[in-house]
Amino acid sequence: MERPLTQNIIPGSAALSLDDYRKNGGYKSLGIVFKKMAPAEITNLVKASNLLGRGGAGFPTGVKWSLVPLEGDRSKPNYLVCNADEMEPGTFKDRYLLEGNPHQLIEGMIISAYAIQAEKAYIFLRWAYKKAEEILRKAIDEAYKAGYLGKNVLGSGFNLDLYVHSSAGRYICGEETALLNSLEGKRALPRTKPPFPAISGLFGRPTVVNNVETLSWISHIVRNGSDWFKGLSLTPTGGTKLFGVSGKVKNPGTWELPLGITVRELLEEHAGGMLPGHKFRGALPGGASTDFLVEEHLDVKMDFSTVAAAGSRMGTGTMIVLDDKTCPVAFVHNVERFFALESCGWCTPCREGLPWVEKMLESIEEGTGKMEYLDLLKFNAKYFGPGNTFCAHAPGAAEPLQSGLKYFYDDFVKHITDKKCPWR
Repeated sequence: MERPLTQNIIPGSAALSLDDYRKNGGYKSLGIVFKKMAPAEITNLVKASNLLGRGGAGFPTGVKWSLVPLEGDRSKPNYLVCNADEMEPGTFKDRYLLEGNPHQLIEGMIISAYAIQAEKAYIFLRWAYKKAEEILRKAIDEAYKAGYLGKNVLGSGFNLDLYVHSSAGRYICGEETALLNSLEGKRALPRTKPPFPAISGLFGRPTVVNNVETLSWISHIVRNGSDWFKGLSLTPTGGTKLFGVSGKVKNPGTWELPLGITVRELLEEHAGGMLPGHKFRGALPGGASTDFLVEEHLDVKMDFSTVAAAGSRMGTGTMIVLDDKTCPVAFVHNVERFFALESCGWCTPCREGLPWVEKMLESIEEGTGKMEYLDLLKFNAKYFGPGNTFCAHAPGAAEPLQSGLKYFYDDFVKHITDKKCPWR
């Protein structure tokens, strides 16, 4: 089984240096690009590969790049931004790549920047990733000294400066336009769309925002081709994916696996199954902002379209497991408390609705809830949905709430009728 993104990362060892990376074929794709490919050819190659964004939304990467105008006013730069904020609860895949093989990301960013003719690039990094920041800054210095960054990269005539920006640490910065506002030194509020960032993004210039895992793929696709990439997957969606599992399993962690493996395989073969004395009740398949999958979904294939057909979202592909010794009401309450705290406060459903939901769930968990709260929770979950809020924060918060009520409704009722949490 090929694992292109992680094959050279040794857990517990130091990050790959520039020399280590080059020994394994690193930066060869950059030579191919500058000698043989025009910017539009790179975009078309990525489009043909069917690389979907690995940050959660699954938007076609090549399509996003193709929206950037390459003609017109070039007196100011286009921008490329790597979203390395990784604030989704239960998600830790990008950190693994950042700390293990930073030059893989840097090479991918150089090629991507050339494709959209961006002369400035930023890595927007989660504030808590201090080790990753140190590793990235060292790798960027190495890349500058080797001529991969700066003026006239490898004699190509292309210029690129790359910066690390440590974020202020809010979940809303995962939304690309809030990220751009934060990068400009403003309050991290989502922007009205259109215009989309590809037309008017950072400092009003054409900008592409891609995830760490997404950008780490680019050099591999250039070197091996779109058909190779599609052949790595078990489904029509191309490539492998970094999957993760946390919760009461024997072997929590992250693994690079083909898109299209089943939930059962991920849980039982890679996470080792449930801990002794614990049974599987459900899981959020792609981080906290996704709908529960339960036992009937164990044979669902983990790819973007199949998970969506099962009523959830692939998201980041990092699964949070609910076991039979953990209260599902407390589980949902914990998630909704996080979303309430992380709301930017811009729109009413999110600003007022999420704290209201959190307080009702707290009351139910403590045994003072009322039956009418269940209808109010359903009401809120409905009106947090897409199209009713300014950005995707509240719709994401609605997913574990609505699916928790769907699959664990009897547990909610028992809390109210018994006036206590059965797990306490």
